[in-house]
Amino acid sequence: MERKLASPSKSQPNGVAPATEDRAGASVKLVHSVGMHARPAVKLTKLAKRFRSRIALRVEGAADWIDAKSVAKVMAMRAPCDCILEFVATGADARAAVGALTALVANDFLDLDE
Repeated sequence: MERKLASPSKSQPNGVAPATEDRAGASVKLVHSVGMHARPAVKLTKLAKRFRSRIALRVEGAADWIDAKSVAKVMAMRAPCDCILEFVATGADARAAVGALTALVANDFLDLDE
């Protein structure tokens, strides 16, 4: 369910187009039976740290976005099973980051290392 998010408009002098960063976002259902606890939070943040993009997530409808590269913040959000997690990333590898993270969550945090 990846979707391209609009970048905020910026005006540039002399009609020069602004440098754009890729921006991507997606939502995914958290299917892990006990929600976001230590093991899935560690897996999620380790994967997020592989990307150069800035990555944020939140439980759908929450006011605050959190840094997906901070295990403490990811655990502290206490996302319950069956909630919807929203991801947004900005940077050169934003689409790849969002795709990998949503796949990890959708596949119940199973990865190739297991």
